[in-house]
This record gives sequence, structure tokens and C-alpha cells, in this order.
Amino acid sequence: MQANPEKLPVKEKVGYALGDTAANFIFQTMVMFQLAFYTDTFGITAAAAGTLLVVVRVWDAIFDPMMGIAADKTKTRWGKFRPWVLWTAVPFGIMGFLTFMTPDFSASGKLVYAYITYIVLMMVYSANNLPYSALSGVMTGDFVERTSLSSYRFVFAMIAQLIIQGLALPMVYYFGQGNSAKGYQWTMGIFSSLAVLLFFITFLSTKERIQPDPAQKATVRQHFADLGKNRPWIAMFVLTLILFITLAMRGSVVLYYFKYYVGNDSYFSMFNVLGTACTIIGIFFSKGLAVKYGKRNVFIGGLIGTALFCVLFVFLPPNAIGMMFAFEMLRQFVYGFTIPLLWAMMADVADYSEWKNNRRATGIVFSAIVFALKAGLGFGGAITGYVLSLYGYVPNAAQTAPALHGIVMTMSILPAITFGLCAVVLFFYSIDRQAEIQITSELAERRKAYAVS
Repeated sequence: MQANPEKLPVKEKVGYALGDTAANFIFQTMVMFQLAFYTDTFGITAAAAGTLLVVVRVWDAIFDPMMGIAADKTKTRWGKFRPWVLWTAVPFGIMGFLTFMTPDFSASGKLVYAYITYIVLMMVYSANNLPYSALSGVMTGDFVERTSLSSYRFVFAMIAQLIIQGLALPMVYYFGQGNSAKGYQWTMGIFSSLAVLLFFITFLSTKERIQPDPAQKATVRQHFADLGKNRPWIAMFVLTLILFITLAMRGSVVLYYFKYYVGNDSYFSMFNVLGTACTIIGIFFSKGLAVKYGKRNVFIGGLIGTALFCVLFVFLPPNAIGMMFAFEMLRQFVYGFTIPLLWAMMADVADYSEWKNNRRATGIVFSAIVFALKAGLGFGGAITGYVLSLYGYVPNAAQTAPALHGIVMTMSILPAITFGLCAVVLFFYSIDRQAEIQITSELAERRKAYAVS
């Protein structure tokens, strides 16, 4: 029996996955600590930080599609997407470090510095993560292998998240010795350096195998018109936007929850470490469940379960530490089913577009999704900042009852609602398991034909 030519060696899957470990050394720090860093260390208000996170999204709306076009037009001996992982490795590390520095500027000077560093960081993130994500769509055309590749990717992403959650805050305390600005500087210097090294490994260990038809001729306008008629892509765009609003919103409030509601932030690291460990366990079930029930159905079930466990936090008093840990571990386990599926489904959407329109534009397809991710990240952080400000949050002080209520709502009811919305959106995603098989088979035949010609 002939081996599957689309099957990827484990070494290549691990090499690819290390790229998300690299990105998450910076990305997860942004999700979990950026708002708290801006308000409690850097020294700007929650409302100003929230506005910053929203304003940057306007530039992203312009830059990300441009980056997708640039990636699709790239032609090197290394491929279209791999070179960008190499080219952006060092700039990504530098900007991750600079964004978490606290210069001795005036209040207005700090705000300008925050805008500049965050905007540039997000540009470098796009130039790195968009091609990196698109790379998964051209390493193999086998939909089962893509789910496997995504599972590897997110296990290694969760390892980075585990490290950030377990070590970042203790490192800030250790290196800062009471000076959190100094602590963040040293901590991000270490994580950013590790990220650069891992990006190099990803570049060296991966290979692009799927190429568009050499005879393909289409304008950028045609590619974007294709997106507008691609219902699965629209569903994935909306899903990604809402999902990352939710992740940023809940992720950024956890430190506030333990610091002010529970009254002891020493629980923070272990709470996240145990939750992420359960996420990793959940990821291992993702491929088997997706093969049996289909990616979309598993995604919907995981999101509904995640929403239900979020709701339970609204009922917990500050001293119910054991229940907090138990609910979070169960929530993260169920959510783990969904994590590899998002990007595997996006690669399927790129195939769907090629199958339907006879044109492939992987970079453009992924660019809008990366924009949705970043927009969600920004809006989620902004919503948290606005909610805290609305309820009367004051940094580094005892909080009023309304402020504590706002923190609890952002930890429980608000993310439960948005996780539920994500599940609803997925009912409009039309690529089921049978469609996956049909698309994969027909595209394989087309590629053989133009490869021979």
C-alpha cells in the first residue's frame, strides 16, 4: 500500500509548531498582561488604554489585507510564506521587548510611546503570523493531516501559554524586586529572545508543497470579490472576531479578579497553569473527535461547554478557591477541543475558494482572518478597560462594590454570552465532513493535471 504523499513527518510538524510557541511568548503576554501593564505599571488610565487598543485596529484594517497581497505575490526559492517567518523574527522580538518598556516620559509622552510601539508591534505581528498561518494551508492538502498539524501547533502554543501563565508574573516580581517596570523589561527581554530563536527553527524545518496553478491569472479585486461570495469564509471571519474579543476580554481580567475580588493574586499563576494543562489534554482529543463528528460540530459543542462553565463563576464567593480552580480546569478542557480547529478550518476555506473559483489566494484568505484576530484582541482588551472604568475601577486601590461586580461580570457572564454567539455563527459554516472529502479529492486531481502540463 502506497504511503500518503500528503502525510507530514513528525519532525516537520514539531518545527512548524515551534513557530506558535515563539509567537505566544509575546502574544499571550499581550492577552494576559497588556491591559494590567498599561494601567498599573505603565501609568495610563483604563479608558485611555482601551481607546488605544481600538484605534490601532483602524490601521490594521488597512495593513493586514496589504500584507496578505504581499505574501501571495512573494516568490522566492523558499516559497511564498516561509521567508516572512525568517524576515520578521528579529523585528518581532525587538518590538515585543519595546512594547513592555516604561520610559521616563510625561503622561502625554507615554501615551505617544504606547501608540507607536503597539502599532509597530501589530504590524510586525501581521507580517509574521499571517504568512505563518497561511503556511499550514500549503504544507499539505490532506484535511486530516491539517487537523493533526494544527493539533501539534496548538499543543506547542499552549506550552508557551503555560510558561507565560506560570512564570511571567513571578519573573516580573523576581527581576523587578518591587519595581514592576524593570521586572517587565527583563521578563520580556528573555521571552522575546527565545521567540527569535524558535522562529529560525520553524523556517529551517518546514516546506511548502501546494502551489497555485501557474496559469492562474486574477486581480486583487477578483480575489477580494471571491471572499465576499465565500460564505464559509464570512462565517470564519465573524467567528474569529467574536472569539478573540472573548479570549482577550476574559484573559485580561483574570489578574484583576484574583488581585481585587479574591484579594490574593498569588493564585493567579497556578490557576492559569492548571487550566492550560487541561487545555492541552483537550487538544489531544480534537483530531479524533473531528474525524468522527466533523470539525464544525466539535467546535460548536466545545464552545457551548466553555460558555456554560464561564457562567458558573458568577455564583462563586471570593473564598471559593477550590471551585474556581475546578470550573476553570473543566472550562479549559472543553475549550481545548476547539483550538486546533480554527486554523485547520481556515485552510479548508482557502481550498474551498480555490475549488469554487479556480483561483487560490491563501495569503489574502488568511489576512482578513488575522485582522479579525487582532481586532478581537484589541476590542476585547478595550471592552475590559471600558467596563472597569464604567464600574469605577481605580488602579492599585481597594475597589468599590460596583467595581468588583464589573470584574466578576467580565470573568463570567460577558464571555459566556460571546462564546455562545460564536457557536451560533458556526451554524452558517457549510463545509461539513462530506464536503471536505469532495473538495480535497477534486483539488488533488486538478493539481496533478496542471503539474503534468
